[in-house]
Amino acid sequence: MSPVSPPTTPTDSLGPQSVPPATTPVGHDGARVAIAERAAWAVDGFIALLVALLLTGGAVGCLLLRTPFLVGTVLLAFLAAVICSSLTVVQPGQTKVIQFFGRYVGTIRRPGLVMAMPFSSKQTLSVRVNNFETSALKVNDFDGNPVEIAAIVVWQVADTAKATFAVENYANFVKVQSEAALRHVATTHPYDDPEEAGTSLRGSTDIVSAELASEVAQRVAVAGVEIIEVRISHLAYAPEIAGAMLQRQQASAIVAARSRIVEGAVGMVQLALAKLEQESIVELDDERRAAMVSNLLVVLCGEQKTTPIINTGSLYS
Repeated sequence: MSPVSPPTTPTDSLGPQSVPPATTPVGHDGARVAIAERAAWAVDGFIALLVALLLTGGAVGCLLLRTPFLVGTVLLAFLAAVICSSLTVVQPGQTKVIQFFGRYVGTIRRPGLVMAMPFSSKQTLSVRVNNFETSALKVNDFDGNPVEIAAIVVWQVADTAKATFAVENYANFVKVQSEAALRHVATTHPYDDPEEAGTSLRGSTDIVSAELASEVAQRVAVAGVEIIEVRISHLAYAPEIAGAMLQRQQASAIVAARSRIVEGAVGMVQLALAKLEQESIVELDDERRAAMVSNLLVVLCGEQKTTPIINTGSLYS
């Protein structure tokens, strides 16, 4: 018996082909910048400024006294210049991202005058709360109806290293990803749910906002951004179907109102008949009872004011 050959993958002119698993990410492996924020070395700037002033005073004194130690004078002046160039001011709500010859060293979050690593570049990055409103997007809801929707996104930089190095422009990145998440969430819910059997964009605002905030947060996590809140600011049917949808809403409201009126009228008729029988005011056969019920329903459910006709003869005439 000949041995069974192992299965082979389909090939073409370029070589073997393999179908990647569903969990394989799209793109090149390792393309994402793996970096996280860490604290940078820093000392009190006022102490460093005092040391720089002392060194400068020493260098000036050596020059005035014309001491033969020229190298020491130059060294004191050089150290004072290095310390002064390392001083930086950090405003409240801002940080300094420190790089040493292109390498990320750390982030300074302490506000005030500080001294960072000498010969390093310092980039200011705000960690204040930001917000913006997305443009009004035209999407199809779960039922396929075109709707216009917009949202307000409140966000803040949580990881300064990722915001600086992981993406090109973190502010624009947040805006684009927020609109993409808004478009996706809008397609998973209907605009309205008259039967109140599930969620809808109009009736379940809190649920939709929480779902939207969660999806936006997942999309912008690579940029080191934290989503504080997302709220829908504009929601309406598209102009081409707004008139038809308004008529449908009006029809639904009319049907609901009529149903409530009929329910109340039937209860009033039952109460009137029961009261007449209880007080023995009049005895009605089935035919007269049906006529009375019909007249009462016409009076109670009619849209226009009715004009009664008084019968002065017999009840059966």
